[in-house]
Amino acid sequence: MKKKPFKTESQRILNLMINSIYTHKEIFLRELISNASDAMDKLYYKALTEGGTDINRSDFEIFLEANDAIRTLTIKDNGIGMTRDELENNLGIIAKSGTMDFRQDNEENLFQMRAKGADTEENEEVIAAEDEADAEAAEGAEDAEGVSEGDGEAPESVAGGAEAAEAVEGAEAVAGAEDAESAGSSEAAIDMIGQFGVGFYSAFMVSQKITVISKAYGSDEAWRWQSEGADGYTIESFERDGWGTTIILEMKEDGDEEEYGQYLQQYKIREIVKKYSDYIRYPIRMEVTKSRPKATEETADASGPDSDTMPEYESYQEIDTLNSMVPLWRRNRNEVSDEEYLRFYREKFYDFEKPLIHTHVSVEGTISYNGLLYIPAHAPYNYYSKEYEKGLQLYANGVLIMEKCADLLPDCFSFVKGLVDSPDLSLNISREMLQQDKQVQTIARSLDRRIKTELLKLQKDEREKYEDFFKDFGLQIKFGIYNSYGADREKLQDLLLYYSLKEEKMLTMAEYRAAMPESQDAIYYACGGSTSRIRQLPQTELVLDKGYDILALTDDVDEFAIKILGEYDGKPLKSVSDKDLDLDSDEEKEASKEQAETHKDLFASMKEALGEKVKEVRLSKRLKSHPVCLTSDGPLSLEMEKVLNSMPTEQEVKAERVLEINGSHPVFEALSRLGEDDPEKLKTYTSLLYHQALLIEGLAIEDPVAFANAICDLMV
Repeated sequence: MKKKPFKTESQRILNLMINSIYTHKEIFLRELISNASDAMDKLYYKALTEGGTDINRSDFEIFLEANDAIRTLTIKDNGIGMTRDELENNLGIIAKSGTMDFRQDNEENLFQMRAKGADTEENEEVIAAEDEADAEAAEGAEDAEGVSEGDGEAPESVAGGAEAAEAVEGAEAVAGAEDAESAGSSEAAIDMIGQFGVGFYSAFMVSQKITVISKAYGSDEAWRWQSEGADGYTIESFERDGWGTTIILEMKEDGDEEEYGQYLQQYKIREIVKKYSDYIRYPIRMEVTKSRPKATEETADASGPDSDTMPEYESYQEIDTLNSMVPLWRRNRNEVSDEEYLRFYREKFYDFEKPLIHTHVSVEGTISYNGLLYIPAHAPYNYYSKEYEKGLQLYANGVLIMEKCADLLPDCFSFVKGLVDSPDLSLNISREMLQQDKQVQTIARSLDRRIKTELLKLQKDEREKYEDFFKDFGLQIKFGIYNSYGADREKLQDLLLYYSLKEEKMLTMAEYRAAMPESQDAIYYACGGSTSRIRQLPQTELVLDKGYDILALTDDVDEFAIKILGEYDGKPLKSVSDKDLDLDSDEEKEASKEQAETHKDLFASMKEALGEKVKEVRLSKRLKSHPVCLTSDGPLSLEMEKVLNSMPTEQEVKAERVLEINGSHPVFEALSRLGEDDPEKLKTYTSLLYHQALLIEGLAIEDPVAFANAICDLMV
């Protein structure tokens, strides 16, 4: 029979597709199963609109058969099938999407079905946040983008159809919703995502010849389409029992780099179906080989409790359903138990600990999606490493598109695990990644709000759990404030927790602010390696003595984040080491000014003794019992200096150090006497005080030997 060439430069397009579009060859099975599902959706739509009484949705199925002996894989469905003209048009013209044609031809009816299938009321779900208004803002309608979230039945979106008559039309047809009755949604729900008309040809990645046998519903004729690739195809009359489509793939021979025979192995087929097509609406069945003990009298007698004889096993064939069919996230959340959510999490994300919280998301609007979000109880072992990959699993109508979609999660919430399923995404031609567009951004913003709302709810209702969460993931939230240059400060500031030196417990910014005395003009913090070390800092004395609280910042990123934050609820954030805390009364300020003026020559001599090590030596307004402390002028603090210099870079930074002397301490009297009587000894005392201040701050002493010798000199 004479072969017909493919149309519209199809030879070049087909060669490009086979070798360039798809990253993983196993995708071919996802595409063909999706097409088969679409074909059944198309037939069901026909029954609904034209009254086909001989069509029962429960009879639909996809059957797989692998024959290792002759190296064929067969995918069979009882969908709508194709006529000769449809085979010609849909398989003979590459990149012609029957799905797109079907969507355009039936747009009005499909829209009505979608509306009927979506039983979600806008703004029905309100998640508790700081108050009811905040919760409604987080969960309510997104006016700008037309998104609303609901707590009713998860919507069964109709994303447009496919010329699903072509069960082989390509990956563009993906039906991925659960059975309508089990999900509590409309039986009329039909899900298809066809766009490109190329998915069918992905089968050429693994097969040297493809045979398609199809019989259209209501037709007496069946047809066989065959092709070995870019050289063309043939169509001829054939025989087939019942309507539907059968695709037979003759697998390529194994080579050094590729083992095409693996796609004929039962375990591999199970794995691919489970990974990509587990939530196809219709059952995917296959005859599989199993083993069982032989049921004989001898084995029955030998299988008693005292027997050491191992039973004999035999192989047998049984038809198994390979897919789950019912996506948990599309079911009415009122019908899903906590145990089901937990089991799904453990099986899907391989975490045997109970997650801290989970949330079931259903959004219906301009962009519709369903999702499940989980926050793990503890950080993964590689969470704070380059090896960790953030992202949610991405599904389109129940079919896995991406294992890790990073675009749906901001870095500050990268600890969240879960999935999103939407019919409205713009996918690239291979459907292995997303196009960057407003749809993705809209879903990401909606998820962003939901995650924050859930965390605030946990913080309010289960404080102990939230504090456990913050121990593991608080560093990421702090880094999110710094890394966004303040863009995310409003989103993240209420999630922060810091240890209170006064209350001796973890506080939020709001809790600190609410407990502030009326006389307090700033929120005070101190930085150090631990809360115990921070409590011992000389700089904290005056602030605590005034009755003001201090937040202890112990992580490297803390001060960087606080500097970006700047203020909270109208109150500036101020370090206890800042140049001027402005805590003295007018009388104290005047007395301090007079004392500084009186001893200005002493401070000048001490500055000369230290040279470039310090910017200034001055009288302290913050010290009470301690003789000396080290502070800094300018934007770079001493703690920031330590953090930056600990990084693996050759460039070192140095804060503008200031040595502050307590004017009411006995040491100051000794310094005053030495300034007049023994300038050389004043230099030694100044050096000792400077190094003492370095030790208090946790900074390295520049010359430990000289420091030790100076102390010994004082002892003799």
